[in-house]
Amino acid sequence: MAGLLDSAMDGIISVDEGQTIVLYNRAAEKIFGWPASQVKGRPLELLIPERFRHGHGAQVRQFGRTGVSSRRMMGRGGDRMVYGLRANGEEFPIDASISQLDTEEGKLYTVILRDITDRVRAERELATFAAEAAGVREQEKTRIARELHDELAQSLTALKMDTQWLREHLQADPAAARDRLDGMLALLDASVAATRRIAADLRPLVLDDLGLAAAIEWLAQNFTQRTGIPCELDVDEALELPEPYATAVFRIVQESLANVGKHARASRVRLRVAREGDAMVLAVQDDGIGFAPGAPRKPQSLGLVGLRERAYLLQGEVGIDSAPGQGTRVQARIPIVAAPGEGA
Repeated sequence: MAGLLDSAMDGIISVDEGQTIVLYNRAAEKIFGWPASQVKGRPLELLIPERFRHGHGAQVRQFGRTGVSSRRMMGRGGDRMVYGLRANGEEFPIDASISQLDTEEGKLYTVILRDITDRVRAERELATFAAEAAGVREQEKTRIARELHDELAQSLTALKMDTQWLREHLQADPAAARDRLDGMLALLDASVAATRRIAADLRPLVLDDLGLAAAIEWLAQNFTQRTGIPCELDVDEALELPEPYATAVFRIVQESLANVGKHARASRVRLRVAREGDAMVLAVQDDGIGFAPGAPRKPQSLGLVGLRERAYLLQGEVGIDSAPGQGTRVQARIPIVAAPGEGA
């Protein structure tokens, strides 16, 4: 029996009616950091944070009176989170169940538990990520709404006013009407250009028309034209990816370059996009002012969150390497899963 308990993956601790530890397996040793020789015969409160000790004994005795053979342990106030205390004084969350057994010596309570620190951390990170990702989407919606209002809506309003003017003055003043039409045509051209730009932001048509490699070259050229910052490009001209990977790579490159243009104050950018085995790897490196990745983010600075969101949704990851005065390197790695019937 002792060998079976010591081979268990979960921690197993048994206490008598006086809450004295009588059984403590190897998994419990690893979890709590106490060797069995220093724990057996000592009170269970050794493994419980001080703030939870007061009510623990009463809860166990109440469980003993219920006659129920086993149940899941609950935290204070009905919280499903229970906490343990390691030998080094660190509190940590556990998932635990308790059972009771009547013996000749009295009741024996056994707790089976596992350390869920990593799970809780992942859940909190996921919740934070979801909130930040929602912020990215809302910010993008706000930007598009503002552009529609400031550019298209105002242009359409102006065209409507010009049309009304033409209806009233076309016959009386043909020369002025021709001048007004010229202005209307120019405004229509600007509106068409704005519509195409907004549509390209929503869906990169260049990616559909020319493919991924050409689309990335277009991004680099467009970035240099807008910012005056040279962009050294390293991309295989034959590079092609299925969806949704192509769009994700395109957007990550696009947003990385946009971040450089807005914040980096760089004089040069290097962009590399390549397929390495079953993964897509891309890196954008600048020689700008850099920043401290661990520093608090500005309230509206969600660019890096957007990069992580796109990679995360495809089981990928984004790494940021930067320091004040040392430039910034953004690297993303996205695993490519072949569709059924496709080769690697």
